[in-house]
Amino acid sequence: MCVKALVAALVVAGGLLEVAVLGGCSINVPDPAVPTPEKTASTLATPTITPGHDAGAVAARDLPFSAGGSLAPGVPVGISDGLKELPGWKLVKDDVAGESQYLKADGCLVAAKVRTNQSALTRGDDRESTVGLFTYLDPSILPEYLKTETLRWGGDPEQPGPSVEVLVLEPSAAPGAKATAIMARLFGMAGSSVYVSVACPDAAALAAARADVARRLVVVPPSN
Repeated sequence: MCVKALVAALVVAGGLLEVAVLGGCSINVPDPAVPTPEKTASTLATPTITPGHDAGAVAARDLPFSAGGSLAPGVPVGISDGLKELPGWKLVKDDVAGESQYLKADGCLVAAKVRTNQSALTRGDDRESTVGLFTYLDPSILPEYLKTETLRWGGDPEQPGPSVEVLVLEPSAAPGAKATAIMARLFGMAGSSVYVSVACPDAAALAAARADVARRLVVVPPSN
């Protein structure tokens, strides 16, 4: 699988990660005839009351892929900016076209983005939809390349709390290239998706940055 193609595809499809494109390989650009999800800012939606829906109960428990249907229809998720509060990290892009970026003193760069109107990419449950999202960005990505991990699902990042499952792509880095990881989830019921990408000078720095992301870059449940 071509890491260079994936980074280029991410830029074409909405811009997860503004790091140097490694170059040197071809990529299949998504068919322009396929509806492109609308770019929106990563802000919480205006509360929408869904009769019989208990948003507090959903936010208080883990959200595995199988529980994606427990979200209120059409109310998007959000993402926090808590990473900037950790020592060594600073916010370098604040909600520009819906994307925020964080730079660590060791050279790691994290980009986080929420997008809405993702219904065109929904297929089956949230796991299938997220696999489809990755393959939409780069058809060479096979499901077996993706691993299941978790991010925080609301709550106080200083306290134990629920988690949300995401899929992670961690390509093998070529000699001299940055070590990268890309995390994503498409929330079919909510009609929105979360992308988080991490690029670091080496694998050790990547592991430390991902631990920070898992602790502080909180996926925010819909309020209603």
